[in-house]
Amino acid sequence: MLVKLAKFVVLNMAKNVSKEKKKKFVEKLRNRYRLIIYNDTTFQSVWSIKLSRLKVFTITSLSTAFLVAVVIILIVVTPLKEYIPGYPKKEYRQMLIRNQIMVDSLENELKIRDLFFQNIKTIIEGGTPVSSFQEGDTGGHPGEIVFQEYNHDSVFRDKILEEQLSLSVQPSGPGSSDLSKVHFFTPVHGMVSNKFKSTADHNGVDLVSSTNSLILSTLDGTILFAGWTLETGYVMYIQHENNLISVYKHNAELLKKEGDKVKAGEAIAIIGNSGEYSTGPHLHFELWYNGVPLDPEQYIDF
Repeated sequence: MLVKLAKFVVLNMAKNVSKEKKKKFVEKLRNRYRLIIYNDTTFQSVWSIKLSRLKVFTITSLSTAFLVAVVIILIVVTPLKEYIPGYPKKEYRQMLIRNQIMVDSLENELKIRDLFFQNIKTIIEGGTPVSSFQEGDTGGHPGEIVFQEYNHDSVFRDKILEEQLSLSVQPSGPGSSDLSKVHFFTPVHGMVSNKFKSTADHNGVDLVSSTNSLILSTLDGTILFAGWTLETGYVMYIQHENNLISVYKHNAELLKKEGDKVKAGEAIAIIGNSGEYSTGPHLHFELWYNGVPLDPEQYIDF
C-alpha cells in the first residue's frame, strides 16, 4: 500500500509540474513587451510599440508566406523563370515547337510521296488512281470544279477543238493504228544500247548520248513524279493525254518538279548515271499506254 501511495503522489507531482510548465509557456507567449527607440543624445522616446511573442511569431509567419507567394508569382508570370537552372530558354522552346511542326510536315510529305508512288503504279497497271483530294485542300473537291462553256460563236475555237479531238487516242489496245497519228518528240538523240524487252522486264530503251545532253519531253503533259529512287536515281514520270505516260530514268539532274506542265520538246532533265541499276551515262526511256509498255522505237526515231 505504501508503494502504491508513493507512486500516486509522484505521478500527481509530475502532472502538476507539467501543467505549470505549460502555463508558464503560454504566459510567456502572451506576455507583453514594449519596444522603444530612444534618441541617443537626448534619450527622448522617438517610437515605441507593444509586442508579444505570439504576435511576433504570427507577423513573421504571415510575412514569410506573403514573400514566398510574391516570389512564386514573379517566377511564374515574368521571364525570371528563365534564370532558374534547368529551365529551357525561350529560344529552345521555340526551337522545339518549330521542330515538331517540321516533323509533322515531313510526315505529310511522306504520305503524299507514297500516294504518288501508289498512283503511278496503279496507272501503269491500268487501274484508277486514288484521289489525293482531302478536306481543307485549297484546290477543293473534284465535284466542286466549275466548268466554263466555250464560246460557240467563235469559229476559231471550234476548229481548234475539232483538231484536238481528231488527234485523240482512243484505241482498244497498244497496237492500234491511232497511235501513228500522234507525233512523239525525240527525248534525246543518241544510240540505242539496250532495246525494248518486255519478257526480260526491260520495258524501255537505253539511249547513250553526249555528256550533259538535255532530255526533252516527248509530248505535252503534266509531271506526275519527279524525284529520287535508289535503283533508278533521278526519275521523272509525265502524264500525257489519252492515257499515255512517258518515263525518264537515271538522270543527273531534274529541271522540272511535280505538278509542272510541260510542252513537247521542252527540256526537263540532264542525262546522267544515277541509281544502282545504271551502268553508265544514259537515258532509260519508257512509254506506257493504258498500263501496257510500248516499244518506243516503233513510234520514235532516235
